[in-house]
Amino acid sequence: MQERHQAQGSPSGVSTFLPSFAERHYTVAEVAALWNLSPDSVRRIFEREAGILVLGETGLTRHKRRYRTLRIPQAVLERVHRRLCTVVGG
Repeated sequence: MQERHQAQGSPSGVSTFLPSFAERHYTVAEVAALWNLSPDSVRRIFEREAGILVLGETGLTRHKRRYRTLRIPQAVLERVHRRLCTVVGG
C-alpha cells in the first residue's frame, strides 16, 4: 500500500509515493500535544481507526492490565482530522 505525500523541501504541489511503513508515525503523546487533548482522549479517538499500528497485547485478560503501544501514521492522522473538522451545514 502506498500513500501520496508532499515531499519535504519540494515545490508546492509536487507529490511522491511512500510505502505506508515509511511515512511518519506519531505517538499518542505527540498527537495529544498537537491537538491539545489528553492522551486518553487520543487513544479513544484512534484505537479502532483503520491503519493504526498496534504493538503489544491485544487480547483481553481477566487479571492483567492490557499494555498496547499505538503508532498513528500521518495519513490516518490527516484523515481523522478532516473527518473531525467537517462542518455540519445548516
